[in-house]
Amino acid sequence: MDTGSNTVTRTEDFGTLGDGTAVHRWTLERDGTRVRVLTYGGIVQSVEVPDRDGVRTGVALGLPDLAAYLKYTGPYFGALVGRYANRIGGAAFELDGRTHRLTRNEGRNQVHGGALGFDKRVWKAREVADGVELSLVSADGEEGFPGRLELSVAYTLDAGGSLQIAYRATTDAPTVLNLTNHTYWNLAGAGSGSALGQRLRIAAGLITPADAESLPTGEFRPVEGTRFDFREPRPVSGGFDHNYVLDADTPGPAAELYDEASGRALTVATTEPGLQLYTADHFDGEPFGPCAGIALETQHFPDSPNRPEFPSTVLRPGEAYVSRTVYGFSVR
Repeated sequence: MDTGSNTVTRTEDFGTLGDGTAVHRWTLERDGTRVRVLTYGGIVQSVEVPDRDGVRTGVALGLPDLAAYLKYTGPYFGALVGRYANRIGGAAFELDGRTHRLTRNEGRNQVHGGALGFDKRVWKAREVADGVELSLVSADGEEGFPGRLELSVAYTLDAGGSLQIAYRATTDAPTVLNLTNHTYWNLAGAGSGSALGQRLRIAAGLITPADAESLPTGEFRPVEGTRFDFREPRPVSGGFDHNYVLDADTPGPAAELYDEASGRALTVATTEPGLQLYTADHFDGEPFGPCAGIALETQHFPDSPNRPEFPSTVLRPGEAYVSRTVYGFSVR
């Protein structure tokens, strides 16, 4: 339907969960960009944009139906991730003198919100100007997190076909919160093979190195002279699953990805202080092969609740969690 805005939206059924809960798919279209979002997991199922010849192709890794998303949960394809994106060491943290123990779902740690994170919930949806807004209430104690959260996430298409994801949340008790979107990008086309070799720039002079459990050591390490240096565009190789400390004083987008063959370019602008670069080396061929997509997850840093030297992820009553990331598309 046409909302009177410049983005055309429509909704359709996308299947039913085992408990009878209906899932819907929303399609947003504007200025050559077409995006499909599911109420299940807030998943960005597809993003279609033209190449330099005007041929529109999907550039986000997605799955064909609800059954596939229920089967392949581990990669978090396109999902809205929370309550805490990335990892919390020991699946526990202390806040205001009280220890909160969380659900463990990666060895002794918690990753991406636990066993029943936001990626596995069905969100309520309503049409808003230029897109759709999803909302959810997360109960006090869910996956071990304190506080009742009220959340909304708006997916909108801006002029030029940029995809904006805007997050907002409030709590009735002190808690921690870190939300992201887990889309994998392949500008040559989703399912076309490896995304390695596409050119990447990240506006970050530091990373937070991680240990064998992918938990930060607490160090801030310069990228200069290392394979982690993407301050100037260069082809992506494999072997990345690292948090970049975005330069606060650098104008322009936090990251850019470019595919020379198609001419497609992606920019990522965000209010978040960090970006996780993940090259998906561990994909095993079902449904996608190794490095079939590149995740650029805007976020606060991993394990921040246990790292006072990192930017705080604490949210208190009377405050609002507000975060925004914009994905821009163009051709060269």
